[in-house]
Amino acid sequence: MAAVLQMAAGGLLATAGSAALAQSPASAAAEPAAAAPVEVRVALKQATLQGQGRLRFLGLRVYEARLWVPAGQAVDGDSTTLPLPHPLALEIRYQRSMQGSQIADRSLQEMRRQGDIPEPVATRWLQAMKTLFPDVQDGTRITGVFVPGVGAQFHVDGRLRGGVDEPEFARRFFGIWLSPQTSDSKLRSALLGQGG
Repeated sequence: MAAVLQMAAGGLLATAGSAALAQSPASAAAEPAAAAPVEVRVALKQATLQGQGRLRFLGLRVYEARLWVPAGQAVDGDSTTLPLPHPLALEIRYQRSMQGSQIADRSLQEMRRQGDIPEPVATRWLQAMKTLFPDVQDGTRITGVFVPGVGAQFHVDGRLRGGVDEPEFARRFFGIWLSPQTSDSKLRSALLGQGG
């Protein structure tokens, strides 16, 4: 991370609605082990791929997402509550062009699914996301890193773009994909390694 950026929120980037087709762990297991990108290896000790999935909207590919966790620190899908005591990274590789402002708008919309956000806070978060999320095209990769007790950092194609040092922002943003209130339960299940 909804219809736009579910990575960096739509999540981190928004999501495209709830019409996602997620990849099941069985099909993911048939693929060779994925290597974590550099920014993930730096942020997480012995990064392990917990799950991955694909978001489609009206049959169009929007993005592929991968959830990375430290070795031995999987996210519990039965009671996913953020903040978690350990970091995690959500990597989103876009498969179509989108404007960064659309990604930010959709991300905020998805964050609101988890509960009310006071308007001054929502305005601040939206402005931060509009600054952090660039226009994307096929192949652009945005990685959001959840930093416990601090907030979230965002990398674009491996380069640090910036962050939001607010734990509640991070909880809501990563909740776009991981909270039970997500708009795309199939993608959530795939990211948590529970099948699709």
